[in-house]
Amino acid sequence: MSIILSHAYYLFEDEKEQKIMRPYPPLGLLYVSSYLNFHNVKNEVYDSTFNSFREQLNFIKKKQPKILAIYTNLMTKVNVIKLIKELRSYNVVEDLSIILGGPDVTFNSENYLKAGADFLVIGEGEQTSLELCSALLKKTPFENIPGIAFLVNGKVIKTNARTRIKELKDLPLPNRDAISIERYMETWKNYHGKSSLTVSTQRGCPYTCKWCSTAVYGQSYRRRPANLVAEELKMLKSKYNPDYIWFVDDVFTVSHKWLKSFREEVLKQKAIIPFECITRAERLNDEVLRLLKESGCYRIWIGAESGSQKIIDAMDRRVEVNVVKKAIQKANALNIETGTFIMVGYPGEDISDIENTVEYLKEANPTSFTITIAYPIKGTSLYEEIEDKITVQPNWEVTTDREIDFKRTYHRKFYDYAVRYVINEVNSTRSNNFFLFGKLKLKAFLAKIGMLYYK
Repeated sequence: MSIILSHAYYLFEDEKEQKIMRPYPPLGLLYVSSYLNFHNVKNEVYDSTFNSFREQLNFIKKKQPKILAIYTNLMTKVNVIKLIKELRSYNVVEDLSIILGGPDVTFNSENYLKAGADFLVIGEGEQTSLELCSALLKKTPFENIPGIAFLVNGKVIKTNARTRIKELKDLPLPNRDAISIERYMETWKNYHGKSSLTVSTQRGCPYTCKWCSTAVYGQSYRRRPANLVAEELKMLKSKYNPDYIWFVDDVFTVSHKWLKSFREEVLKQKAIIPFECITRAERLNDEVLRLLKESGCYRIWIGAESGSQKIIDAMDRRVEVNVVKKAIQKANALNIETGTFIMVGYPGEDISDIENTVEYLKEANPTSFTITIAYPIKGTSLYEEIEDKITVQPNWEVTTDREIDFKRTYHRKFYDYAVRYVINEVNSTRSNNFFLFGKLKLKAFLAKIGMLYYK
């Protein structure tokens, strides 16, 4: 096979994910694979999720491809660099062209190219990958292909930006046949009793949250017709029969008109599969919640990131904390599960903002919440704001952006304790068990002591 598409995520090397065990197929790669197939460019997908680094390397060595295209992101970068260096150091494959794509390459082009990549695909991958792979296989000029980057005499050359795909209806469905979907289904079943698959209905996000990267799809909004999404769901239901669907879109309810059409189509096509999605609170109202529930929605993730309006405004979230709280409460009342995302350590946040976040979570009472310490992703507005305040800038090749630190309101360890405080304080109010309540309260108290010590 001349072209191999792959990534470098290894489930059994990820200690955190092994506790969660909710892997999903590499949807982006499967879209590229399908697009290449549609245009008669044969390719093979090597899904590394359930394999090891060594197994992946042996596969590539055995196949001897002419082109290896690897998806890379914030979390897989270190493995990708390790794979490239291994391939280059021992000349594992002769005359191999390595192409990288994904959200991390746009603002780290020089680093990736000097680490051994031959080409980068900047932005959406389908059209650019087709043109670049075709040129490399036919040995025709590639210098004017839009949306790529490469080195010439050590200097990064970036061609003109690729125009984004306007009509998503023209994209073939992801090539799920290229990998073992059943392996993912079995893993979910074994650990959670139910299975889940991913579906994409839109690309881009029209909002401007400062911490969020839009490196691939841009600040835009493009959507597949609702009838085609319903057809995909119907196909998945027939072929794989997943218990749940996770819509990977940034803001599922951004268009109320589309949502009405979606509800009509899944009912008409008998394509309802229980699903969860992400949205914004101001794009929810009573009618939208009803449409979601009737379409099969069982869980909504509603972003707030903080319970402090001051921090929400600093993030350019453009939403009121009380609107988020009421949206969660209304969804709860309809027996739709709710989730929300929380950050601590955002620039300007102080201890009173964290207390506001705790109160917000207690009052909103989402079914679940995730919490992380804010970190700057290169290319975002947040990164630009704190760039001159960076205090820890580790070796790029062996670390991720999560390990970058900057001058915050308090000592970095303060926020480790803040995470524990928020989790235990909020969860204590949910407990009906006296002993568990006491245990969580004690943990929250000790975490608060740690916060005050590093304040």
